[in-house]
Amino acid sequence: MTTGIHHVTAITRDVQKNVDFYVGFLGLKLVKQTGGYEDAEQLHLFYGDATGTPGSLITFLVWQDGAAGRVGLGALSEIAFSVPLTSLGEWLTRAMTAGIPVTGPSRELGESTLRLRDPDGIVVKLVGIDARTDPPVGDPIAPTRIHGVTILSEDAQATAEFVSRFGYEEDTRDGPFIRLRSDRDVVDVRASAGFVPAVPGSGMFDHVAFRAPDAEAVRQMRLELRDNDSVTKVHDRKYFLSLYVREPMGALIEYATDAPGFTVDEDADHLGETLMIPATDAARAADLRVQLPQFALPGEERRPRRDLPFIHRFYTPDDPDGSVLVLLHGTGGDEADLMPFAARLNPRATLLGVRGRSTEEGTARWFRRLNFVAYDQEDIRAEARAFAAFVEGAIAGYALDPDRMAFLGYSNGANLLAAILRLHPGLLRRAILMRAVETLENAPKADLSGADVLLLTGAKDPFAGMTPALEASLTAGGATLDARSIDAGHEISDEDQRIAAMWLAHIEEGEPT
Repeated sequence: MTTGIHHVTAITRDVQKNVDFYVGFLGLKLVKQTGGYEDAEQLHLFYGDATGTPGSLITFLVWQDGAAGRVGLGALSEIAFSVPLTSLGEWLTRAMTAGIPVTGPSRELGESTLRLRDPDGIVVKLVGIDARTDPPVGDPIAPTRIHGVTILSEDAQATAEFVSRFGYEEDTRDGPFIRLRSDRDVVDVRASAGFVPAVPGSGMFDHVAFRAPDAEAVRQMRLELRDNDSVTKVHDRKYFLSLYVREPMGALIEYATDAPGFTVDEDADHLGETLMIPATDAARAADLRVQLPQFALPGEERRPRRDLPFIHRFYTPDDPDGSVLVLLHGTGGDEADLMPFAARLNPRATLLGVRGRSTEEGTARWFRRLNFVAYDQEDIRAEARAFAAFVEGAIAGYALDPDRMAFLGYSNGANLLAAILRLHPGLLRRAILMRAVETLENAPKADLSGADVLLLTGAKDPFAGMTPALEASLTAGGATLDARSIDAGHEISDEDQRIAAMWLAHIEEGEPT
């Protein structure tokens, strides 16, 4: 009977550090990268042995720069990988040399164990197993398979009994632990009554998946669990069929088939090389490939990450032309929101998306507003200063050419750019402002003679009445202003794209608009 762990899924807030740890340090292979099957705007990475064998797989949902979760009841707290017993000393040396937090070796449940923490703080244990193993790639001591997971439970007995239906039997009890064993790995249920409950977020495990022999077994399991309110329908994840259910104390469990596996859409020698988009999102595949965070495998050329005042992300096309579009989202957006739009304006431009630091009812903004038509003047000026420092830091830190930079803002992001044009003249030489209004009270007179500005206003936009004051201020400062009213509301339209693309092309070529 097929038993054991199929994969374990966790959440990371930094895709590059995640890749560097699991591929560069641990020596696993990236065997698949996809847009998420529940949310295609969420990158999903799979690491394992050379062919992505079930039982070797740890996967990560990427919540780039997302909030941290909290380890607690009703969730996994640790994952353990098997390594050769004689390699623990070498792993200790490697971890210390790489600056990775490590403790041990120690004896845990009768096994020699090292405890590491990945860049998100997730506990990764290396358990020495005195048995012949095949390395996943070239490193002879790299982890070969998952040895087990630990679940924190309010009622360990109830959790253990539920897990047993997936092919596990009780093996031993040691203090707060109930150890369950399949024919290839273990699940340790730790009695933790009174501990805090888990909170979802980065640095947390999402679920553990157990192996199902075939699709019929998954369907049969769903019938057996039909009285459990949390059980889901059977999902087709392309690489396996599965269902989800929560055990009585809340930990999320998936039941997944081995087949068809990861070679269904990539040759075994090229697993993980191509970003795959779920068929249900094929119509927006091009946009998603721009929107999902990029990363470099160890040894590949990469852009350094600079510590700057705003969360930011680059998208670099295959054949960049040297130009850079800096993107400022609207209220409730993030650094990736405008990337698909910007890529259509110039497919060869490098995109630099930036996230606003102000928040309103849990959504990101660029500065505080007092109501829908009144704005915190001190906050506008403070954030404008901070963004000016960001621009100067990005130019120096990433070796950007100021003469090839243009700034694109929508709504609240456009409002900040409009303020910066007057508060920090000379910083922005080219700006596309979509649905911008005048937010400054007593806007300073500034010399804008070196600025080219495209101002796009929606004729049906309820805020359009606040735009003429901004237009007058920019004109008075001497900006080369192209102000247009288009047949649209506050939303971005196809006409915005058409006009902005033509304007940007003319500006890049030095032609009049």
